[in-house]
Amino acid sequence: QVQLVESGGGSVQPGGSLRLSCSASGLTFSSYWMYWVRQAPGKGVEWVSAINIGGGNIFYRDSVKGRFTMSRDSAENTMYLQMDSLKPEDTALYYCAITDRILVPSTLSDFDYWGQGTPVTVSA
Repeated sequence: QVQLVESGGGSVQPGGSLRLSCSASGLTFSSYWMYWVRQAPGKGVEWVSAINIGGGNIFYRDSVKGRFTMSRDSAENTMYLQMDSLKPEDTALYYCAITDRILVPSTLSDFDYWGQGTPVTVSA
């Protein structure tokens, strides 16, 4: 049974940092594209970052480039999202999600598996 569990969300002031973690079980990390996606209140799902199968390439949406860093530890079956210089527009529920193909998600159900989400709130 595949399970993804996110942690590390919270409330920070603009300019602050958070580190999200996603612990996975029941799957082999290197066999999937791995994503961080987010959903802001009243808005749709948008991808934030992604690591390709094998882990050789990491991609970021333009609005987080230079501020967010995605990584993974295949030995621990855990992936991370280091978020620095946070802005109010980063406020959202953040999910880790996996799929066997590259995609631009419309909904979480586009993925093969996803976690329960961890909330991030950025406000003064």
